[in-house]
Amino acid sequence: MYHRRVHSETGETPIGRLLTAGPPVLPTPAALHEAFLWSEVRTVTKTATVSLHGNTFEVDAALVGSRVEVIFDPFDLESVEIRFQGRAMGNAIPVVIGRHTHPQARPEAAPAPAATGIDYLGLLAARRDAELAQSINYAQLQLPGVEPGPDHATTDNKEIQL
Repeated sequence: MYHRRVHSETGETPIGRLLTAGPPVLPTPAALHEAFLWSEVRTVTKTATVSLHGNTFEVDAALVGSRVEVIFDPFDLESVEIRFQGRAMGNAIPVVIGRHTHPQARPEAAPAPAATGIDYLGLLAARRDAELAQSINYAQLQLPGVEPGPDHATTDNKEIQL
């Protein structure tokens, strides 16, 4: 109902305004990948290298002394892209790779296993309850070394009155 009333500011219905632009355009896989890349700013050393979390990369020698943006996938630190003043300067060449993933990059949690429909803890609890539910007839128990008698029993020269 709300989407079909004319809005006082735009003079259009919200649903009509939405549909005039056409269907929403889905991003390309490349654009999605770009959206989730991480970046850090580094200064290029005199040897035309940048360091990123224990890894050393060689960059264009023209960038020596410049502050550059290092663009990378946190789960793949072996290939990084260098940008200077918002312009892409190409991929850096790995020289020393000591770490393959960013220390703060956490992989997605594994999905929970599918339920089997068997409640193992419930089965164990039921079994234990059944074992405990058995009644013990103390009158039928025999102590070691005791001869059962009609009125009393003795054990190790001690008399027990029943």
